[in-house]
Amino acid sequence: MSVIASARQQWLASPRRDLLAGTVVALALIPEAIAFSLIAGVDPAVGLYASVVIAVTIAFVGGRPAMISAATGAMALLMVTLVRDHGLEYLFAASILCGVIQIGIGLLKLGRYIRFVSRSVMTGFVNSLAILIFLAQMPELIGRGWATYALVAAGLAIIYGLPRLTKAVPSALVAIVIISAFVMMTGLDVRTVGDMGQLPTTLPMFHIPSVPLTWETLAIIAPVSFTLAFVGLLESLLTANLIDDVTDTASDKDRETRGQGIANILTPLFGGMAGCAMIGQSMINVTSGARGRLSTLWAGVLLLILILALRDWVARIPMAALVAVMIMVSIGTFDWKSVLNIRSVPFQSSVVMIATTVTVVLTHDLSKGVVLGVVLSAIFFMRKVGKTVVVEEIETPEDGVLRYRVTGNLFFASADVFAAAFEHHGHPTRVEIDMTGAHLWDLTGVAAVDKVVFRYRRQGAEVQVIGMNAAARTLVDRVGRFEKQHLPEGAGAH
Repeated sequence: MSVIASARQQWLASPRRDLLAGTVVALALIPEAIAFSLIAGVDPAVGLYASVVIAVTIAFVGGRPAMISAATGAMALLMVTLVRDHGLEYLFAASILCGVIQIGIGLLKLGRYIRFVSRSVMTGFVNSLAILIFLAQMPELIGRGWATYALVAAGLAIIYGLPRLTKAVPSALVAIVIISAFVMMTGLDVRTVGDMGQLPTTLPMFHIPSVPLTWETLAIIAPVSFTLAFVGLLESLLTANLIDDVTDTASDKDRETRGQGIANILTPLFGGMAGCAMIGQSMINVTSGARGRLSTLWAGVLLLILILALRDWVARIPMAALVAVMIMVSIGTFDWKSVLNIRSVPFQSSVVMIATTVTVVLTHDLSKGVVLGVVLSAIFFMRKVGKTVVVEEIETPEDGVLRYRVTGNLFFASADVFAAAFEHHGHPTRVEIDMTGAHLWDLTGVAAVDKVVFRYRRQGAEVQVIGMNAAARTLVDRVGRFEKQHLPEGAGAH
């Protein structure tokens, strides 16, 4: 596919659906950006400007069409201490350094290694974020009165009922418009977007962070920047994987990594804070029919128009309408099959999924849950493959001769199983170990072969290790001892 054809496919394949979906996303971004600003301890304008700049930037430089990036709660939680102790300017500087780190990771092409995150961890990540999205709506529901409950119920009825009649317009957008119009006409006293915080009144201005360029400044912002970079990329790449599955399309993870870095460098230069991909808004986008970059660009542009030109109208949108949309997102995001099929999947997979989900929900920290899930997956994997090495004794008519055939992978997790499989009793005169069907992966595997060979040699046996492939032979030549070390007099030799 030519560059022009590829660009047309990513930008203009379905402009109508992209524009409508981006409209829903822009409306849903406003209360989220304000809430995340308050979490971080900064003015609402910081989160709103960040969402505009990041969404517009990532539309051009990101690696996953139709994915939404903006200010997020996961990143905001990491900024609280820095803002409290050092102020907003240091947050801007930390955001720029975060972007530089992410670009470096992208240039090293490390984004592609997200594929090593297991399906169970991915499911746990999705389920935990679905739960967190739902829980985040509770402050807008608990104790808000019957009118709010009725509006949320009406919004959900429109969202799930309208597609049975027509799919020409995203049902979430229709729900927001109808609920907002009803509240404005009836004058119901319910919480609105304007109650969340003051919307900005001016365009974001170019601004270089006012911090001293010293090692002390670097020491202050570096730990926060590295954490922001890690968490931001983790959430962005896992969200990209999810959107890949939902849309049945592929994305460029290394380009997405670099794109997130570019966006996070630009946003503090225009008064915003670092951000990353948003699973909730991304799911709103694709479930509303978006598939192209135009949806992301329009979400950012329309958000700017809404908060500046139409802020008086936007401030009157009832939170109940947006809560209904987010509840729909949480229900649609949660992988219900992972719960229904929990007894039919392997036990280890269920443990990883549940551990990831519970950790993220309890700590509200995506990185802790995903890292725990990856570690558990690695442990279960090593236990499993550690048992795949098989050593079998081959019958031979010759007295005093032992022959063994080894198959499987020999590395640190299977070395003990390999060593224990040999019979060291008796006094054989010759031992032959055939490793044609085996592969040596690391130093521990080579040390295990050394261990077995030297045990037999101490008994006076001659030992031959045959059938190693070229890679294993190279490793043995470099670090193995059994073919290099001379034996004491009276002992067998190779």
